[in-house]
Amino acid sequence: MRPVRETDASELATLLNEIISRGGTTALEEPFTPDALARTLLIGVDVICCFVAVRRATGQLLGFQTLERSHRPPYDIGDIGTFVRVGLTQTGVGSALFTATRTEAQRNGLQAINASIRADNIGGNTFYDRVGFVYHRVEHAAPLKDGTPVDRISKLYLLNSGGETPPQAEA
Repeated sequence: MRPVRETDASELATLLNEIISRGGTTALEEPFTPDALARTLLIGVDVICCFVAVRRATGQLLGFQTLERSHRPPYDIGDIGTFVRVGLTQTGVGSALFTATRTEAQRNGLQAINASIRADNIGGNTFYDRVGFVYHRVEHAAPLKDGTPVDRISKLYLLNSGGETPPQAEA
């Protein structure tokens, strides 16, 4: 694991665009240029942190996890996105990235991390459950660009909760 570098943008755009083109696991639907990816998810002004997983032997980037400032109250919650190279999910990459992201979120004084996941993304929902996120609310029938309605589930990870769970919103 290491912090992202601007020079990672090209390889990460290729990685993310493959995930987008396969469909079904991300709410992102439009491909990214390396520059657009850098500005929005890697090093942009709203990015709190972004980490990459690197295969030691080859230097290949296996995935990345970004944490952005929320633009919705409360503002002490960050929004997370996790993207692992196609074919490498369920190998521990996401969990390793989350260890670094969680530490940085705490260092930045965040109270919680929000993950918004498509309801049909079983792997993503399982991942966030496994690392300790809990159900918070659901946005029903959020339309994809082709009009297909897909529920989006929000889950929270409380950083300094003392064991408390977040209030459950109505589904």
